Amino acid sequence: MSSSEPPRVKSRLSWLGKKDAVPTILEPMMSVQSVGSMNLPRLVHAYEVAEMCHRGVTRKSGEPYITHPVAVATILAELGMDEDTLVAALLHDTVEDTDYTLAQLEKEFGADVALLVDGVTKLDKVNYGEAAAAETVRKMIIAMSKDIRVLLIKLGDRLHNARTWRFVSPASAQNKARETLEIFAPLAHRLGMNSIKWELEDLSFRILYPAVYSEIERMVLERAPERERFIEEVKETLSSELAKANIKCTITGRPKHYYSIYQKMILRGRDFEDIYDLVGVRVLVEEVQDCYTALGVANTAYIPIQGRIKDYIASPKFNLYQSIHTTVMGPGGRTVEIQIRTYDMHRRAEYGVAAHWRYKENPKAKSDEKAPTKEDTQLEWLRQLVDWQRDTADPSEFLDSLRYEMSSNKVYVFTPAGEVKELPAGATPVDFAFAVHTEVGLRTIGAKVNDRLVTLDHILESGDTVEIIRSKSPDAGPSRGWSEFVVTQRAKSKIRQWFTRSRRDEMIEMGKDKLAKAIRRRNQPVQRLMSHETLKAVAQDMSRSDVSDLYAAIGEGRISAEAVVRRLIETQGGTAGVEETMAEAVTPTQIQDRSEVAGSSAVQLVSLQDADVLFKLAKCCTPVPPDEIVGFVTRGSGISVHRADCSNVAHLRREPERFRKVQWQDETDAVFLVQVQIIALDRKGLLADISRVLSEHDVNMLSGNINTTKDRLAKTNFTFEMADPHHLEQILRALRRIEGVYDAFRVTGSNKEASSARPV
Repeated sequence: MSSSEPPRVKSRLSWLGKKDAVPTILEPMMSVQSVGSMNLPRLVHAYEVAEMCHRGVTRKSGEPYITHPVAVATILAELGMDEDTLVAALLHDTVEDTDYTLAQLEKEFGADVALLVDGVTKLDKVNYGEAAAAETVRKMIIAMSKDIRVLLIKLGDRLHNARTWRFVSPASAQNKARETLEIFAPLAHRLGMNSIKWELEDLSFRILYPAVYSEIERMVLERAPERERFIEEVKETLSSELAKANIKCTITGRPKHYYSIYQKMILRGRDFEDIYDLVGVRVLVEEVQDCYTALGVANTAYIPIQGRIKDYIASPKFNLYQSIHTTVMGPGGRTVEIQIRTYDMHRRAEYGVAAHWRYKENPKAKSDEKAPTKEDTQLEWLRQLVDWQRDTADPSEFLDSLRYEMSSNKVYVFTPAGEVKELPAGATPVDFAFAVHTEVGLRTIGAKVNDRLVTLDHILESGDTVEIIRSKSPDAGPSRGWSEFVVTQRAKSKIRQWFTRSRRDEMIEMGKDKLAKAIRRRNQPVQRLMSHETLKAVAQDMSRSDVSDLYAAIGEGRISAEAVVRRLIETQGGTAGVEETMAEAVTPTQIQDRSEVAGSSAVQLVSLQDADVLFKLAKCCTPVPPDEIVGFVTRGSGISVHRADCSNVAHLRREPERFRKVQWQDETDAVFLVQVQIIALDRKGLLADISRVLSEHDVNMLSGNINTTKDRLAKTNFTFEMADPHHLEQILRALRRIEGVYDAFRVTGSNKEASSARPV
């Protein structure tokens, strides 16, 4: 649909020497003049690699798949793109659709080509149809493109697909056409590439509204002969008058774009005959000052229509489009729009940002009408969108301007499933996790970005693929430190809500810990004083609604733990009533084998309650109340007590006569051995944080070891003693809240080590 075709060499491939130097399929691309100065063997090699990768695959049209990348490369060659872009266009589907890897591509064709192909591959992952808004997708595409040439390849890819929509199902074609109108045509418009924009719009329009398209086409063609005579008369008049003013120019009729006519007729309520630019001519001159002279000539030759003069030279459009438009009353009282611009402005209007490579690769090449000037070579037209006075010589700065204008400091990242999440600049994996789901955010303990473990305060960039590692524990929650680096309001709000909601639970746990510590400092039996009935009575005496309220008051510091201990002792009849007897007391200095002490004071036979039997808790499964237990008569060491599901019990079943039914005593002051395993992401200070938590819970640690895998997964095992087995769950919850901890669980003879990490 473009009004000007790119220059081609008259004698095709004459500069190649032998015509068989390249495959026949490449001849249209090779015949474009700008390609003649490139490394032709490299282009042919790229074709050969692509053809080999796609060999045996066909398109819906029945043609070999290789025809598609060749067509895309030809479109880009006609835009004047550089050699790396053409190579990338030929290879743009290889990494995504075949076994050809990005590493292979980089080795054969260089890092620049690999960057372009990788960028196109990432854009292809976007599910445009499920996007919340087309504008969001356009912003995302701009932000994700590290190099603006990625966008140009993607536009070429979509244009060739649009040209072949007749071979796909109507439903699929309509979906793609709608995407094109909402996303890709506006992108081409923002890049100033009108030749691409107009063709994409008309192809999409024809698919979406075939009846309307046919009617507009009929009306345009019906008036074609009369319109051509009218345009020729205007051209002759302007040419004569401009020659008198010594203005060298080229005057052409403008192409009619059906989608533009449709927008003005249907969306703006215009009648077909009232569309001013339906009939139009374009005047191309050499210098900017000639544009204003030509405007004066046109407005003198014909009567200008008030309010229909637009100066886009002094005030360019956001996409760098420059031209003067004036609508005048032409012959016979019919209106005609005249566009006046320089040759250089015309190239930019057709090719937009792609014109840079046309100038860069062919500074001396002849274009449609005129060779570029020194001003073109310096690319003074490529200015920042925000500050029009700032010059630039790098097209990447144009992309930066688009990012600034369109993305509003946004980054666009992928989930492992390919879903796109829009986040503000500076966002972290924690922001991403909360954007996925609140529960994902709350249970976050680690993150991978592009398959690499990163810290939770890592700054995300557009195009990153983010995988969140979650804790299996339902008690997992955020760290207070997250509030210092998250940037999304959602993450901040959810973190704040969680701490508000969990503060009471936290205070209850803290109150329990404070009370237990205060009791131990007095050398009083914790389990006896902290029985539910005893605490319930004290809570009522101290005007608390229940035991949990009493714990919360202690945790918040509204009631002293010492005051509660004194009240508890008073309810038991004073210190004498709760003192342990020498038989009950157990200390490490008195007895070396803690398992024997715990077993003897905590376990009893079911059949013979008063039997004087030595019990020993098995170290293989370290049972604690209320585990289901069994007894096994050993030779000379009393009865060994195992968990019922201990793996060793299965081997002992061969001697059933040695088993005894045993049970836990209702009340005991025994000290039990407990083994705990902690699985976490290895980091500096992890062991110190674990030790701190155990210390805060008055745990007497006996042994420990830590192993770290090559994947930075730390597995830590601790053995410690504790008097109250019910206290274990509090310790495990506290351990799970440590930053980076996947899970913490008690190790028994039956369970197996298993990571609780689950990727999102």
